[in-house]
Amino acid sequence: MKQRTAQVRWEQRMQTPLLVLAIAFALAYAVPIVAPDARGSVITVCTVTEWVVWGTFAVDYLVRLVLAPAKWLFVRKHPLDLVAVVLPLVQPLRLLRVVSTLLLVGRRARMAPQITLTTYVGGAVVGLMMFGSLAVLHVERDAPNGNIKTLGDAVWWSFTTMTTVGYGDHAPTTGLGRVLAVGLMISGIALLGVVTANIAAWFISRFERDDAEERKQTALLQALTAEVRALREQVATLSQAHAVTELPDTSMPSETGAGSMPTPVGPSDEPAVHA
Repeated sequence: MKQRTAQVRWEQRMQTPLLVLAIAFALAYAVPIVAPDARGSVITVCTVTEWVVWGTFAVDYLVRLVLAPAKWLFVRKHPLDLVAVVLPLVQPLRLLRVVSTLLLVGRRARMAPQITLTTYVGGAVVGLMMFGSLAVLHVERDAPNGNIKTLGDAVWWSFTTMTTVGYGDHAPTTGLGRVLAVGLMISGIALLGVVTANIAAWFISRFERDDAEERKQTALLQALTAEVRALREQVATLSQAHAVTELPDTSMPSETGAGSMPTPVGPSDEPAVHA
């Protein structure tokens, strides 16, 4: 448990520095491709930056591996991180460093609770388009039969490839370019599936919430109806009991015995006196 806690603390502590290094690597990777005629000192700085980022990522992977409680399970759950660390940072294998950078940004974004899935998907789309455009431009620009020669052509090709439209006006001709195209196609389909699933899950959760609220209101109405019915029964019972107590007592009939008072004689009962 202590090792796992130490691993979590390390990942949280390295969250911001690795994101900054990932951005630095993206810039160092993009500058020589976008500006191939840049000065030698600029190219040297970009190369050194790539090596520094690669070394930092390697150290981060080794530290997390040491702190992981189940090391073999950690290796199986992070295969691309291992591939990006083991393989050297040379042409054209340094493209794997781009993949690892995207995975790192995605993993760190998912760890932040304030970032929603929609924001993550949007960032993934922009990142894949940017790195896909740079990678295919770097591979296809010097190809003999290549037709992707500018950054605009590369961005247009990445957009049509990720959306699986494929107009065919720009297409990779090298083997590595086609591998990049396959990766962008699969990524575009996966992201589209994530967006569709997210929208469907939102509708389903909304319907379930409405159904739960309706069931709650129905149960409340049933409880109120039962309570009103019980109150009516109690009122009817109390009314009947009150009516019984107000009835006159006719169980003892009046008796005229010896001890009873004589019946007074009215004027109409006296004998008439004739003159």
